[in-house]
Amino acid sequence: MTMDIMEIQQIIPHRYPFLLLDRITDLTKGESVIGYKNVTIGDNVFQGHFPGHPIYPGVMILEGMAQAGGILAFKSMDMTEEEVANKVVYFMSIDKAKFRSPVKPGDKLEYRVSMIKQKGAIWIFDGKAYVDDKLVAQAELKAMIVDK
Repeated sequence: MTMDIMEIQQIIPHRYPFLLLDRITDLTKGESVIGYKNVTIGDNVFQGHFPGHPIYPGVMILEGMAQAGGILAFKSMDMTEEEVANKVVYFMSIDKAKFRSPVKPGDKLEYRVSMIKQKGAIWIFDGKAYVDDKLVAQAELKAMIVDK
């Protein structure tokens, strides 16, 4: 299953400048999702991180992973568009986060997120981020789907 930016925006509430997914390239319900963000010098974060030496912030990489995990959770629950519109994913915790290599303008940041566990409204994900198949960041993410 693939999704373009318009389909992504129907599921998660994030918008520019905080929508950190450009496309979903693969999704297996209840298992995993792969998506990406094209990192460009036009991204607002580079105004201050860091002038003359632009590095994409690790916290933004983690947020992109979380957004991909949110897509996986919503699509795994087989909710209608109306049900999705009345729910939101809250990021609860980040564990075992590691940043292995800097991400720079011009990189295609690929998120590979798989489900570790789901119990009720709680979801636990294994998130990894890659640039050119090189692991640049990873973390275990916990989220909860709640009513708006």
